[in-house]
Amino acid sequence: MGGQKFQYDESGGTFFYFILSFLALILVPTTFYFWPRKKKEDPTTKEENCNCPGCVTKRTTMEHSDPYKGTKELLVKLSIVAGWVLLAFLTYKVSQFDYEMSNFDPYEILGVTLGSTQKDIKKAYRTLSVILHPDKETGDEKAFMKLTKAYQALTDDEARKNWEKYGNPDGPGATSFGIALPSWIVEKENSFWVLGLYALVFMVALPIVVGTWWYRSIRYSGDKVLLDTSNMYWYFFHKTPHMAVKRVIMILAASFEFEKRHNNQVIERPSDNTEVPALIRELPYLNEKCKELPFARSYSLKARAILHAHLSGIMLNPNTLEVDRQLIVRKCPYLIQEMVSCVSHLIMLAYARKIQRLPSIETIENCMKLSPMVIQGLRESEHPLMQLPHMTKDLRGHLARKFNTRNLQQLAQLKPEQRRTALRSLSDEHYSNLVKVLGHLPLIDFNMKCEVVDDENSNVVTAGAIVTVTVELVRRSMSDLFGDTTAKEKQGITESNENGDIGDGDADGELEVTDDQKQGVKVKKQSGWQPKSSKGHKSKAKAGMKPHNRKLAAAAAAASAAAAAAAAAQTAAQSATSTGEKPKSGKSSERKAQGADEEDESADGESGAESDNDASEAAADDDDEWEKFQQKINKREKLEGRSKVSHPVHCPMFPEEKHEYWWTYICDRKSHTLLTVPYHVTNLIHREEVQLKFTAPKWAGMYVFTVCLRSDSYIGMDQQLDLKLDVKDPAAIPTEHPQWDISESESDHNEMQANDSEFTTDSSDGEDEESRKRTD
Repeated sequence: MGGQKFQYDESGGTFFYFILSFLALILVPTTFYFWPRKKKEDPTTKEENCNCPGCVTKRTTMEHSDPYKGTKELLVKLSIVAGWVLLAFLTYKVSQFDYEMSNFDPYEILGVTLGSTQKDIKKAYRTLSVILHPDKETGDEKAFMKLTKAYQALTDDEARKNWEKYGNPDGPGATSFGIALPSWIVEKENSFWVLGLYALVFMVALPIVVGTWWYRSIRYSGDKVLLDTSNMYWYFFHKTPHMAVKRVIMILAASFEFEKRHNNQVIERPSDNTEVPALIRELPYLNEKCKELPFARSYSLKARAILHAHLSGIMLNPNTLEVDRQLIVRKCPYLIQEMVSCVSHLIMLAYARKIQRLPSIETIENCMKLSPMVIQGLRESEHPLMQLPHMTKDLRGHLARKFNTRNLQQLAQLKPEQRRTALRSLSDEHYSNLVKVLGHLPLIDFNMKCEVVDDENSNVVTAGAIVTVTVELVRRSMSDLFGDTTAKEKQGITESNENGDIGDGDADGELEVTDDQKQGVKVKKQSGWQPKSSKGHKSKAKAGMKPHNRKLAAAAAAASAAAAAAAAAQTAAQSATSTGEKPKSGKSSERKAQGADEEDESADGESGAESDNDASEAAADDDDEWEKFQQKINKREKLEGRSKVSHPVHCPMFPEEKHEYWWTYICDRKSHTLLTVPYHVTNLIHREEVQLKFTAPKWAGMYVFTVCLRSDSYIGMDQQLDLKLDVKDPAAIPTEHPQWDISESESDHNEMQANDSEFTTDSSDGEDEESRKRTD
């Protein structure tokens, strides 16, 4: 480091470099991300949009939802432009500073040649100082400062030699250090104010900002739901294991997101004292006299009345209650998803015996039903065809009577001429809107595959094994069915009644009751649009049930509950000894409960031979199974979170753009139990796979479970598939093997060989001498 001079520059010249770099780092990404851009409208989008009055009003409301949007965009543009102007000014200042420092030549400034004497330098300095002195009319302060600096650089002998030799009056490799702060900050007179500002920013303002952010963030869960609301859901769903849709609406309306104390967006008006009671009088069965908290509070009663008015299609005051309706409905999807999560966790806790009350499968399904009801603004009793624009009850009845069209899929499968004839009461514009919406509705191909991963034979399910059900969802549009009368109709979800009896259903949830079921089954209460069923022999069938059949049904329900409990926790599964029955009796009761007769010995032999053949075929395909297994093992989870963008939903009553989400889960209809936690599919664009895992029942037998798919946006899009599990007894641990059988002669011979040694020892020599003496 010899020959170098170090000096600490306190002039603050490097501050411009710091500001220039810092400003550039902020302006570039800010301009890229925050510069207001006008979205490029796809010309085909306008043609595909529905132009029904509800959708037109919704688009207008969304465009005017932020009245200060134009002002905000103008302020953002002005701020970014001002930042770039400041960046250009700082760049110019820095460039001028560098130019002056790089072109500093004292000989050129003084107007003398290289090698001039001190006399010539002083003479030139006097001449120019008279001209450039600031007190003179021709004076220039900046030029005079440069002149003085050049004279000082050449009057010192050492500085002059350095300049002539190295081009720098400071000598070779002179280095200066400076701090990137203004010069007034490092001045001693301002030290008190600088320390005070530092303490104010880092010891007062920063802790307040961080504390405020932390206090607000801990009030919400990961799904942006208040923790107080989640606690309320947990309390009421645990208190009432079996809950109807009406009760679910009451709990939803009592969410603290609708109270002004917890949400500043809620508006309380003096007009609510007259408008809300008038609205309550129009809504029957609102249970407004309930004294239970928080249902009796004013905010809960107001939200409940607005939700029922939304489901009933009652028009509200656009300046008051309509604004509240949009706020309430906008938050409902997140709150309903939180309800589903709370109920599913309560069910799993009940299986693990952490809580005593087990919520029924109907409770969590009623929560799921409420989501499409709120999105579409329809009650549960409304027909799925009412989701289409310009559809009326009279027109829907005409389709059912004349064309036997009872669901959306049947309407899509009609030929274009036949569909236009059926909807001839609509104008061409209204018919075009209806067909566009119908063509954009989802058509889900719902398939599944059941296997036991990490097992030698993945197709055989043994008692207590971990069963993996891979659900495949392929999303198509309903327009693919236009005019296709050969497409198979999707199977809708069939729900069990209180006695655990079930019936078949189609894609829109209608129940089709057979004659035998009419005679001996109590059918669930149906909606107004569902076909009526006979209930004449209900009491006889109930009275004629034998105690033996009741016992078998109870055994089947207990086995299903054991399977569900094993899925939640291994300790929750009931063993055969705890129920006082032997495994064989449990097995036979399971098969009898499923309606299967006992097979004779010959049939058992044939089934055993078939199972052996299946096992041999499975063994032959070990390579293929191993490759599939390796492919599954090599899958890696994505680092980014799941996307929440799929396909837009036609929902004119919902104030925002909504995307299609789905729930898929496995349940047992006979025992009213949930086997897997509902998986929320939020990114179904074309194809998606979901894995649902549960533990197989502890008892061998034939079981029938149900794999369900529910939409959170559309009514009548739910589907189900039957999952039949033939649970086998686990293979016995081998106690004998041909290789383990060793005869006595072979064992003695092996012992003698083991005792023989190729080396002679003293003990062996002594034993040989004694044996020879005895023989002599």
